[in-house]
Amino acid sequence: MTNEDKNRFTDATREDEIFDGGDNPAIRKGKDRDPAEQDLKGTSGEAKEADLTLLQKQLGDAEARADDFFKRLARLQADYENFRRRSRQEKEDLHRYASEQLVLRLLPVLDNFERALTAGGDSLQDYRSGVEMIYRQLLDVLSLEGVTAIPAVGEIFDPVKHEAVLRELSDEYPENTITEEFRRGYLLKDRVIRPAMVKVSNSL
Repeated sequence: MTNEDKNRFTDATREDEIFDGGDNPAIRKGKDRDPAEQDLKGTSGEAKEADLTLLQKQLGDAEARADDFFKRLARLQADYENFRRRSRQEKEDLHRYASEQLVLRLLPVLDNFERALTAGGDSLQDYRSGVEMIYRQLLDVLSLEGVTAIPAVGEIFDPVKHEAVLRELSDEYPENTITEEFRRGYLLKDRVIRPAMVKVSNSL
């Protein structure tokens, strides 16, 4: 082999080394990369994209639920305000018209008084009988409302139910006993709405 042939053989060998990358790791890096590693990186990117899609969906669902809760809360607040307004109005009406039933029961009594006053040609006894009937009717109305008279004469004086305006010495009644009633007192159920005005005895 001549020197010229040797030179051509050496140049060809070098070209093959350059084409294969030789011992240079930078050149052979892409060539020698493991296919499994490339697939793993591709799978990781796809997983991240799937996770992002899932998170976006979850965020959208959470925002929808939050919007629904907010609308429900707004409706509840509106309903509560309406309830408060109705309750306040009903309470005002109750105070304003609390005596309506009592007035309705008293109107017939008033009618009878008017008839008694306009009646003519009746005797005094008839007139008295008419007044007594009206009086009993009025007592019935008051009784329906829970109004009752406070017992007085012969009862032991009770400063809660009685108001003593006079005292007298008496050998007929025991000490601190009511001997006379000047004005009748009344209870509304169990509450004293007006004490009886009375005279009370002192022992001799």
